[in-house]
Amino acid sequence: MTARSIRGAVAATLVTALSLTAAACSNPDSPKSGSGTATTSAVVGIAYEPDSLSPLLGYGKDGNSKIFDGLLTLDADMKLQPALAVALPEVSADGLTYTYKLRQGVKFSDGKPFGAKDVVFTYRTILDAKTNNPSRTELDAVKDVTAKGEDTVVFTLKYPYAPFAQRTVLPIAPEHIAGKQDVNTGAFTTKPIGTGPYVLTNWSKGEKLSFTANPHYWGGEPEVKKFTMAIIKDDDVRATRLRSGDLDGAILPPNLAKGFAGDKGKKTYAANSYDYRTVTLPTNNKVAGDIAVRRALDVAVDRQTMVDAILNGSGKPAYGPVPTDSEWFTQGTERKHDLAAAQKILDEAGWKPGKDGIRVKDGVRATFPLWYLSGDKLRQEHALAYASDAKKAGIDIRTEAGTWEVIEPRMKHDAVLAGGGSPADPDFDQYTLLKSSLAGDGFNNMAWYDNKAVDAAIEAGRKSGDKAERKKAYDTVQRELVKNPGYTFLTHIDHLYVVDDRFGPLTTQVEPHDHGLASGPWWNVEKWKTENTGDTKK
Repeated sequence: MTARSIRGAVAATLVTALSLTAAACSNPDSPKSGSGTATTSAVVGIAYEPDSLSPLLGYGKDGNSKIFDGLLTLDADMKLQPALAVALPEVSADGLTYTYKLRQGVKFSDGKPFGAKDVVFTYRTILDAKTNNPSRTELDAVKDVTAKGEDTVVFTLKYPYAPFAQRTVLPIAPEHIAGKQDVNTGAFTTKPIGTGPYVLTNWSKGEKLSFTANPHYWGGEPEVKKFTMAIIKDDDVRATRLRSGDLDGAILPPNLAKGFAGDKGKKTYAANSYDYRTVTLPTNNKVAGDIAVRRALDVAVDRQTMVDAILNGSGKPAYGPVPTDSEWFTQGTERKHDLAAAQKILDEAGWKPGKDGIRVKDGVRATFPLWYLSGDKLRQEHALAYASDAKKAGIDIRTEAGTWEVIEPRMKHDAVLAGGGSPADPDFDQYTLLKSSLAGDGFNNMAWYDNKAVDAAIEAGRKSGDKAERKKAYDTVQRELVKNPGYTFLTHIDHLYVVDDRFGPLTTQVEPHDHGLASGPWWNVEKWKTENTGDTKK
């Protein structure tokens, strides 16, 4: 889980709903066609507005930003492929040196050439302590990055970090622009220039973001020429606007997506994801920080009912950040719903029921607040179900809705219905989620979790180049979370997208919690072809 991923993808989520429509469609942002050929545009409904569009501050770090490119990219099967590099990196025998040969003739959207100096600038700037990038620890393995001429970049690592190549999907920023202004506050944060297939043309904060095809794109100018993203935080409003025709496609929670099942003009696409919902149990809270309470809540919660009732079956129970169908999941760490076991744990720990049924220990009543993001129906429903299950065990959880500005200052002591998940590598999630030294660092380790055995294991998993040793380390992490669950993991969610049926058939990738610009059925929209009918094809 990255620093911003728990925010519901505030920093990295540019597309949670993308639709495509022909120029003749009655969209006020659609381009006019003066010739006889059809042009296409995209209408966007997004749930969260990004903080910044600068990769130097964390935007697009998981790839597919569309404004930018990384050295590598991910294909439909989530396999690494060359992007700004001409091939996958050459890796030294000791795993400490990665050499990338760069693609020649690439230009930024302002027409200026891309080169090795831009790669060096990007990585060194992110690693600079003065840069406000909450994901800096993800590049902890990097000792140095140097250019050898204009077409070669060499990364030297401190230790053999196994998933390093996956980190190089990170977008590359232009030194000639970003290097001449304040990295944290300069114009580049809202008016970015990249090498990607699309260019930002307007950002009306709180309203919309507009993009157009990049005529200088090295992969060929996209035929989908324009799209606009309306900022629609409320799930119900997004569904209503989709139904009314304001949007031609959207990501929706399962209970709203099912309302379009009978709509012959729309098609629903499901994307498997590593996206989980979890409740933070702050170590600094007298109740939530008690190990007995944590263990009791872990078995009191009815995960399968959440999957069935809240997700309408579009997901699975979660017992940690690793999904149960992943090769990294530790078999035997599943926790079954067992209310009697939860009550027994609390009884034995001295948490006795009071007159109103709520437990008390040493004068402390078993109650604490649980915050969820306003307008997010999935979080709200998870929070309410969790509180209901807890009440049956004698724990009073008070649900509260708020914006992140309201929630963030309370995270040290109050529980939060949070989210995270990355399909790339176990390190991507677990380090920032659980490392004790990151407690209080923005949205990293929101529960202030402190477990020395976990700290040692995630360090071992990060620094070992041997897959068997890494599996052993992450097995330790998952077993420790059974003993002392600083988070109650609830569900892993399949993402559902409803799109006008004239676009397709479309495909999806395995998705993270942070839905980047290319997530959903339109992950490769820059490669779609258009016909005079306005239809799109791959």
